[in-house]
Amino acid sequence: MKTLKHSAGFLLLFVAVAGWMGCSQQQSTAEKETIDYVDPYIGSGGHGHVFVGANVPFGAVQLGPNNETQGWDWCSGYHYSDSILIGFAHTHLSGTGIGDLGDVLFMPVAGSYTHAADPENPYDWKSAYTHAKEVVEPGYYSIYIDRHQVDVELTTSERVGFHKYNFEEGDNSKVIIDLRYGTGWDQLTSGLIEQVDETRIRGFRFSRGWANDQRVFFCTEFSKEIKSFEILHSSDERGVATAIIEFEGAGELLAKTAISPVSMDGAANNLTSEINHWDFEAVKSKAQDQWNRELAKINIKTENETDKKIFYTALYHTMIAPSLFNDVNGDYPGADREVHQNPGFETYTTFSLWDTYRAAHPLFTLVQPERVNDFVNSMLAIYQEQGKLPVWHLMGNETNTMVGYHAVPVIVDAYLKGFDGFDAELAFEAVKAFAMRDERGLDFIKDIEYIPADSQVESVARAMEYAIDDWCIAAMAKAMGKTEDFELFAKRAKYYQHYFDESREFMRGKMSDGSWRSPFNPFFSQHREDDYCEGNAWQYTWLVPHDVEGLVELFGSEEAFITKLDSLFSIESIKVEGASADISGLIGQYAHGNEPSHHITYMYAYVGQQWKTAEKVREICTTLYSDQPDGLSGNEDCGQMSAWYILSSMGFYPVNPANGYYVFGSPLFDHAEISLPEGKTFTIETENNSAENIYIQSVELNGEAYERSYISHEAIVNGGSLKFVMGSEPNRNFGTAPSARPSSAY
Repeated sequence: MKTLKHSAGFLLLFVAVAGWMGCSQQQSTAEKETIDYVDPYIGSGGHGHVFVGANVPFGAVQLGPNNETQGWDWCSGYHYSDSILIGFAHTHLSGTGIGDLGDVLFMPVAGSYTHAADPENPYDWKSAYTHAKEVVEPGYYSIYIDRHQVDVELTTSERVGFHKYNFEEGDNSKVIIDLRYGTGWDQLTSGLIEQVDETRIRGFRFSRGWANDQRVFFCTEFSKEIKSFEILHSSDERGVATAIIEFEGAGELLAKTAISPVSMDGAANNLTSEINHWDFEAVKSKAQDQWNRELAKINIKTENETDKKIFYTALYHTMIAPSLFNDVNGDYPGADREVHQNPGFETYTTFSLWDTYRAAHPLFTLVQPERVNDFVNSMLAIYQEQGKLPVWHLMGNETNTMVGYHAVPVIVDAYLKGFDGFDAELAFEAVKAFAMRDERGLDFIKDIEYIPADSQVESVARAMEYAIDDWCIAAMAKAMGKTEDFELFAKRAKYYQHYFDESREFMRGKMSDGSWRSPFNPFFSQHREDDYCEGNAWQYTWLVPHDVEGLVELFGSEEAFITKLDSLFSIESIKVEGASADISGLIGQYAHGNEPSHHITYMYAYVGQQWKTAEKVREICTTLYSDQPDGLSGNEDCGQMSAWYILSSMGFYPVNPANGYYVFGSPLFDHAEISLPEGKTFTIETENNSAENIYIQSVELNGEAYERSYISHEAIVNGGSLKFVMGSEPNRNFGTAPSARPSSAY
């Protein structure tokens, strides 16, 4: 892939042709590689919070730029609206609603730079920049730093960030290493930067934030000898926080920085093991080859180049997290804060499970099957180390963020789909053990079957998410012949019914005495005694993906269910003052910008109206995703927002996260081909596809007429072909028969 370099002539051409996009020079469609359809700027504006920078798929290093601003929309450290650069950190989150990381910040500065110790201006080396002088590609990032007249290029391996600086002027050049910076959410607790020899430094950054005890060790090797090494900031309490290193002359300076969660020696070993040369272009090429290989696992064909860009950028965003959390020798720090030697699998962190259990992890069972066992084994190791499965695990720390115990559906889904690279008995022990804990309202679940609203906040959200997880435990118990456990958890999976107010047709908070919490406003979501989590009653009433038939029964009839579901999408899209910013991407009160809504459009298929699913899915794909920086309607959330698009645009989605079925929607592309293990492929062909022809008229599976409005995981991974025939008017008979509808049965 050719890269646009910084020069006045090229910049004029770039601005004229590419505008805001900051991508590589234009190529014809025939010449494009898969990564040329990825635009990492998508989701970097608005509330997308995505990572912008260089990394490899699921790598430990996310090396990218950081802005000085540190508000909510800067959770990744960078926002498209900003124009002030303070440096390049080696770790970042992508799409989260809370910020952290931003570890080990590097900033090349002009040789004439002199530090001014000013508490009001801690990053006095900062510089303005423009997107016109920025290049963003998978595995590669570059920028021109105006103030210091430095061209910067970045690329990475799994555990090493590779910097290439070109200082234009001066008799010498300088690099600042700062450990104070974290993306506005954590504080340095202990730091070290020290010179090792003529070309190496090393150190560590310990911090407290969302991850309460995060530890990152690093080792850096420069291509030039160090002329001088000076500490700019240090204290007895926190150690060395900032250093400046000077080198002889201007021109090119290369720096390789390896990180380790274990030790400085581990970082040094990672460095020599992964990049033992100075060929920047070779590392960049390898990183982009890795991205091409992973992105090519799904091959789509369409005349709409914008849709293709959105699709491959979405697929790219699903592979930033989970991220590697071990050294090249396999050692990793456990949740018990002990260093564990190579366990025989790759260890991962950054599990945003409240989000990713819904679609990202099911997607991984299709396109990342070689990693699924490692993800599960990482979760089981966490269980053994901290006594429970991860809730939202970050850098060896349990954050306990969000509700539910959603490692459960990930593990159960893997088990039921035949993944066997983990201890199934240990897995069942772990999923059951979490459900039997007494924390976060589970004691009430075991005692009175619901969580009283006057006992704790988010009572409705917690109990309804628990019911989903309990359905999964029941399914695993049944498959393993554990009858008593099956009966217990199948019963608990129905406890969501306690929250349904038949008179109002909403899920609402119930008090200890059995009365409904009053007053009640189905639009209101955030107050001191909130019963929901980043949502309101309109959205949470439908949070029953595991038992749609049971929810229909609560409404009294399919007709009443459909009427209420129709009203969700047609009622006024109001935002109540004080409501969560996560309630976004509204169609009526359906909120695509937050995960509890993601399955709802597909519920029509359970009551024989698949054509309404098609309408809503196509509307979401074409109006709530775009190729602009604000092209996501809410936080990316470590791949979930993108995973919804990947699956939905191919024509199906897993409503129940662990029963192995995908419900049909409205395929967006003429052709999609999924590469599977053992050389198999699954092809999706769409006949008569257009912006108007959004309704499924008929379906064929492997050349035979197919009447169902869903397909099994088994049918996909066995390889074959699925053909959709589309039309501009609904075929109201498709998927209507009870035998053709998806089911919540075990």
